[in-house]
Amino acid sequence: MDLSSLSVAQLRDLQQQIPAELKRREVQEKANILNEVRAFAKARGYALEELVTKEAKVKGPTGKVKVKYRHPENSALEWTGRGRQPKWVGEWLANGGTMDALTV
Repeated sequence: MDLSSLSVAQLRDLQQQIPAELKRREVQEKANILNEVRAFAKARGYALEELVTKEAKVKGPTGKVKVKYRHPENSALEWTGRGRQPKWVGEWLANGGTMDALTV
C-alpha cells in the first residue's frame, strides 16, 4: 500500500481504523485457532477441556508450605525455611540458640 498518495486526513482516518481492525482480526484468529485445536483433540478422542484440566492436575497441588521452625517461647513466630531468614531466627542464633531448638 502506497501511503504517500494519501492526505493527512486520510492517514489520520486510517490510523484510527487500524486498532479496531487489529482487535477484530485477533479475536477472529484466536477463535479459528481454538477451533483447530478442538478439532485436533477431537480427532484423537479427547475434548480440549479434558486435556487442559488434566494438565493442571498433573502439576500437583499448590498450597501453604508446612512450618519448619517455630520460636519455642512465642508460637506466633513461625518460618517455613524458605525465603529470607526472619529477624527473630537471626536474633535467636546470635543469642546462642540453635536451629535444632527451633525445628518443629
